[in-house]
Amino acid sequence: MQRNRFLPDMLSTLFDRRRSARTDDDPRDINQLCYALLSEEGEVSGQKLAEVILARYRAFDDADKLAFFEFLNEALDIDAAVLADLAAQYNEIPTIEAYTKVAEASAAKRRKLLRRLNQPNGATADLVSMRVDLLGLIRDHPDLARTDLDFTLLLRSWFNRGFLVLKQIDWNAPAVLLDKIVAYEAVHEIDDLDDLRRRLSPPDRRCFAFFHPAMPDEPLIFVEVALTDKIPGSVDQLLSEDRKPLAASDARAAVFYSISNCQQGLKGISFGNLLIKQVAKELQLEFPQLADVVTLSPIPGLNRWLGKQLDDPEIGHVAAAILAGEGQHDDTETLAARYLTEAKRDDGAALDPVARFHLGNGAEIFDVHAEADSSLNGKGQSSGAMVNYRYDLSQVETNHENYARHAKIAASKTVKATAKAAIKTKPHEIAS
Repeated sequence: MQRNRFLPDMLSTLFDRRRSARTDDDPRDINQLCYALLSEEGEVSGQKLAEVILARYRAFDDADKLAFFEFLNEALDIDAAVLADLAAQYNEIPTIEAYTKVAEASAAKRRKLLRRLNQPNGATADLVSMRVDLLGLIRDHPDLARTDLDFTLLLRSWFNRGFLVLKQIDWNAPAVLLDKIVAYEAVHEIDDLDDLRRRLSPPDRRCFAFFHPAMPDEPLIFVEVALTDKIPGSVDQLLSEDRKPLAASDARAAVFYSISNCQQGLKGISFGNLLIKQVAKELQLEFPQLADVVTLSPIPGLNRWLGKQLDDPEIGHVAAAILAGEGQHDDTETLAARYLTEAKRDDGAALDPVARFHLGNGAEIFDVHAEADSSLNGKGQSSGAMVNYRYDLSQVETNHENYARHAKIAASKTVKATAKAAIKTKPHEIAS
């Protein structure tokens, strides 16, 4: 993998995002322009029309944006009656002509509009930003979910793995990109430039991100990695200002301690699975001595689950103590292990959202740790507990299949034993 340059020259050559300066002197409103883009006029002057429509949209206020999405949702929806008639004709005589008509009628016209809007340079970023607005409106206007489905289908095809570019980000990356890493960090807040330098500059630290050629200046998702001599159990120690950097050649574990999605407009389009597996392969090629690829992950649903166990005769008193910041180390780990291995949704999936992500990717729950994250966020969501998920590339497919098909949670012997351990703290000890 190329590391001596942040982005290949090829990308900057092929994807010049400078927009052509166009005067918007078209007297038609945006709805009429959309109809024109869908017509034969759009086939001839599509890029110009798309630029005008996107420019108009960028100038809209909230009310105008809502009206635009309602237009997409209603006026450019599927004609169900026409589709039903065409489907009946195809059912009777399944010719290629009949099939073509059914296929065309089954896709809403707004999907064709979005494809044509994506013609100008920089249009993909505009459409991703447009979906951010749409997601905000859906809360109060749930019918717009039909339009969001078409956005999602197109964005998934445009942002498929074949288009993604993996790049390492280091301290020498452009300042504008470093600023975005600080802004997008969603797991462990970056306090200042010194904190950022500690995560990017030392020889035992790595950061990788996925980029898309149509948005070469915007990371889609990034992961921060620590190279360590053993599997760590505390992010406080991992990010300590006083820690001594490890020579990369002495590393035995690659630790993914923060994964951050950067583009809200790509919500629901998963890149994390691809990123983790590709970075793991890259690191094992660079450092063949690595024995383990693991995460050090938060447990965001633990405290919420503990709050629902307060009336449980066996563990209620311990759950209360943990939530009050007075739980014993071993009891905290036992309840964290029980939560991760036993608490499930109605569909059988793990209750914890981070656990669902990693288990769905084929990882196993490797170890749990009390007093691992002393930050306000760490205390607030899991009373400071964290978990390692282990990625054994020879087992991830099997683990994934077992979880996806049978809701079987892969866990190490250590975690299983921890989950079954007896609670040490007795109720009278809490009361006293």
